[in-house]
Amino acid sequence: MGKKLKKEAEPPPKDVFDPLTIESKEVATVVLLLNSPEEEILAKACEAIYKFALKGEENKVTLLELGAVEPLTKLLSYEDKIVRRNATMIFGILASNNDVKKLLRELDVMNSVIARLVPEEEVIIHEFASLCLANMSAEYSSKVQILEYGGLEPLIRLLSSSDPDVKKNSIECIYNLVQDFQCRATLQELNAIPSILELLKSEYPVIQLLALKTLGVITYEKESRAMLRDSQGMDYLIKILEAKELNDLHIEALSVIANCLEDMDTMVLIQQTGGLKKLLAFAENSTIPDIQKNAAKAITKAAYDSENRKLFHEQEVEKCLVDLLGSENDGTKIAASQAISAMCENSSSKEYFNHQGIPQLVQLLKSDNEEVREAAALALANLTTCNPANANAAAEADGIDPLINILSSKRDGAIANAATVLTNMAMQEGLRGSMQSHGVMAALLSPLRNANVVVQSKAALAIAATACDMEARTELRNSGGLEPLVELLRSKNDEVRRHASWAVQVCAGDELVATELCRLGALEILEEISLSVSRKNKFSELAYNKLLNNHLSLKYSQTGYLSSSNIISDGFYDCGRINPGTKLWPLKDLCLQEPNDRRAVLLVNSKPSDVSPPPSTEDKCSDTGYGRSISSSSSLRRASKEKTRKNSYYFSAGFGSPTEDKSEPASGRSTALSKSAIKEKGARKSRGKKEEEKLKEEEEVTAAPKWTGEGNLDKEWYPPPDPDFCVYVYEVTKSVLPITSIKEQIEALAKYVAEKMGGKISKEKLQDFSWELHISELKFQLKSNVIPIGQIKKGTFYHRALLFKALADKIGIGCSLVRGEYGRAWNEVKLMNESQKGGIWGLSPPEVYIVDLMCHPGELMKLKSKEADLYRFL
Repeated sequence: MGKKLKKEAEPPPKDVFDPLTIESKEVATVVLLLNSPEEEILAKACEAIYKFALKGEENKVTLLELGAVEPLTKLLSYEDKIVRRNATMIFGILASNNDVKKLLRELDVMNSVIARLVPEEEVIIHEFASLCLANMSAEYSSKVQILEYGGLEPLIRLLSSSDPDVKKNSIECIYNLVQDFQCRATLQELNAIPSILELLKSEYPVIQLLALKTLGVITYEKESRAMLRDSQGMDYLIKILEAKELNDLHIEALSVIANCLEDMDTMVLIQQTGGLKKLLAFAENSTIPDIQKNAAKAITKAAYDSENRKLFHEQEVEKCLVDLLGSENDGTKIAASQAISAMCENSSSKEYFNHQGIPQLVQLLKSDNEEVREAAALALANLTTCNPANANAAAEADGIDPLINILSSKRDGAIANAATVLTNMAMQEGLRGSMQSHGVMAALLSPLRNANVVVQSKAALAIAATACDMEARTELRNSGGLEPLVELLRSKNDEVRRHASWAVQVCAGDELVATELCRLGALEILEEISLSVSRKNKFSELAYNKLLNNHLSLKYSQTGYLSSSNIISDGFYDCGRINPGTKLWPLKDLCLQEPNDRRAVLLVNSKPSDVSPPPSTEDKCSDTGYGRSISSSSSLRRASKEKTRKNSYYFSAGFGSPTEDKSEPASGRSTALSKSAIKEKGARKSRGKKEEEKLKEEEEVTAAPKWTGEGNLDKEWYPPPDPDFCVYVYEVTKSVLPITSIKEQIEALAKYVAEKMGGKISKEKLQDFSWELHISELKFQLKSNVIPIGQIKKGTFYHRALLFKALADKIGIGCSLVRGEYGRAWNEVKLMNESQKGGIWGLSPPEVYIVDLMCHPGELMKLKSKEADLYRFL
């Protein structure tokens, strides 16, 4: 047998890779290894990448550019614990980069990161997973993803972790999340407040600070404040304030307390436990401005509740706030001023600040800091509202000048507040004069033109309060303030429109100002507002009526009614009914028109023409039209030279203006009434001298420009004169005015008017009364549609009613003028029932009567009676 040979060793299998030790110096190579199937390679690659990312932002950008993020996201859920841990650590670092955050949101890895927060994972995984979430939660879209994947619950659980880094990252993430109100509601459901309060005991200031900041946000919600109170959270907070070594936490602790004090229950609790006194002492004695500021803010928030204000007042919080006004820190001054603004809702506090506080606030109005000035003005605005004593105190502290200066501030809030204080001051008549002397009206022009609606509203309100005096209205008109005020009537803001309307209504009390307002279009704008269902208001109606009362021609044309207080003056004209929104033609334009077939325009004018002597009653102005020249002479003026020194008719009760040129009636014009005046002559002699002294200027003709009907003054054109109407005024003044009985005065005037307008016309002959032909003849003679009322010798209902009203206003008889349908118009008067005078029924209201000027002149018909209805309606 042969010798056995040794068996040769078998070669290694061909499909087995020989182990290779790799040492890489390029991060790109390591990134490629992230796709390796070997756990050991993955673990080492992740560890190397983690160390690389720690070195700076540039390395994070490099990893992003090399495409490391996407393969790493797959490793977050890797089976091997070490690989999973290392990958999580990398994301904890990379997530601080904004570009990485954006990519992570696109890759939707939030669920994988939140899954690493489960209790089974290592603490180090908790640390870096929570760090990743903290970095991601700084952006809104990431917050939404964290909440959708249920990340809040595990984060709250990690607040109890033994690792301080885990606590810090978790509370930081929660702080970011609770900026959203939906998250705050979820936090309440998860009962997170006790866990957050426990963090206040941490030995790490950063954790305590984040916990306080989180509490400061969630306590905006009432439910969270209640949970904090039930969890003895106020005790935690007060202890922090008492600990001097925790002074870096005092500011945030005060912010939380400020929110909690908004609840009355918390306020009572802190007051009962002595915490309120500690808080006030802390605010007053602290030397740290930010602490004083936050303490004042806490008082401000709490003081919005009326019961809290009472408690604060009992603790003499006002003294603390006044002391804070003297701080050198502007932020503290602002916070103290805001606290005073809230506290002065309490009447006792308002009274306290009258003696202490207002002078200091006035000084702050002079500050170089605009915010300080705004806050001080706000406090003064609240202090002076409905409190005349405080308004006077602010004026006595020399507050008017700095307040007026603030009206030119760059801060809209400061302007609005200053305007409010000035409005409150203007309520005092004694202060208005002082404000006007400091130029308040001119200073309000800039706020009126401000684009901010709050400033516009407050400025208009200030105008309404300060324009009560004629001097103020004149200054406003002269300084050009009416134009921006009228523009505010167009505002789309309800309050601006309301206050502007109020201001216009006040300013319209002056005739010149009212005329200018009409010229600027205020009447048209207010009329447009009155036709709007959504825009009209009570103030716009008042303003419209006030302006109409200064433009009676338009009022009568639109409304068909003039009350007894609407005194017809020279230049009044009636062109018939016009619809709302229709423009009333100016008198000058109507006079310059050629005669046409339209209704004649009736003019009331007792002033002579300044162009040339007015025409005589015999000439009837028949030679020429009003639009050209008037050259006829006046027997009235000639007669007046002899008679007016002996006879005066200055009208009682301030009704109307005295006629400049007066005379005895011309021949052929004597009437029964004028004869009756002779009987009164002896009785009037005793007062004749006094009247002579008052009216020495009767012969003089007023040199001022006359009313043109356009709402302005025109030096080249005057309304056509009406010498006959001047005679009427003179005669009724001589014959009707001396009558002592009002009823008899009315009856006598009615008979006089009827006689001048064609006499008594029975109902059967009304259709035959040819007044239309007479009016047409006058239009042809005068070459105009405008007919002076005195020229009409055949007048129907509406002619007579207008003449009656015009003459009644001249001698002080109260009556109204009402336009009806189909050419009807009538006068209403109010008289006491004779049988009730002096009795217990003397307090009953007067009765309204219609004056008959047509069928039975002088007869008085009780309103709504059958006779009155037949007179008023066809």
